[in-house]
Amino acid sequence: MDAERLISISRSDLAESRAVPDIMAAVWQAQCLAQAIGDHLALFGPQELRGEARGLGETGSRGGAGPDHPARRTGAAASQLSEVLDLHGTLRALGALLGEVGMALVGVACSTDEEGLYWQCIEAIDAADEAGDRVRVMLRRMAARGRDRPPEGAGGRWVRGGAALGAVPVARPAGGGGERPDRVRVTDPADSTAGP
Repeated sequence: MDAERLISISRSDLAESRAVPDIMAAVWQAQCLAQAIGDHLALFGPQELRGEARGLGETGSRGGAGPDHPARRTGAAASQLSEVLDLHGTLRALGALLGEVGMALVGVACSTDEEGLYWQCIEAIDAADEAGDRVRVMLRRMAARGRDRPPEGAGGRWVRGGAALGAVPVARPAGGGGERPDRVRVTDPADSTAGP
């Protein structure tokens, strides 16, 4: 299943959770999904993002539930990840999800009298913040890459197995033929005298 769809499901689950156990289960699911996306991109993503993607995978695992937690037993969502169709969109959506995770955890930490749960929340907040930082670094690198060189490959599709690896799509100059990419005519639409 595509990463953006899984993130959308995870965001809905988190938004609909009201009781603390449900919130925590949704949080752990989101952290597991962040780990899965990081691991996937570390293997199949663009070379310049793989270091941060590995870090994202490690951070997601640190913020997730233990192996015996119910969220791990019921959490097949992250294991359904098969492809990242739109890398930029996926990272933006993941960043939003991690922000929502952090806010949900702050709410639980502030409302609980249980010390163990409080410290679980604090650790998971730190992990979500670090994961969000790694996502922002990857988005900045993609933006710089888009400015520095033209697109290549398959238009941003990252599929398990590396069958179609491509750069982030960027604007190409209008026109065709032999026009050089570094010579793009810019015309003011308000200037009616501008020629073709």
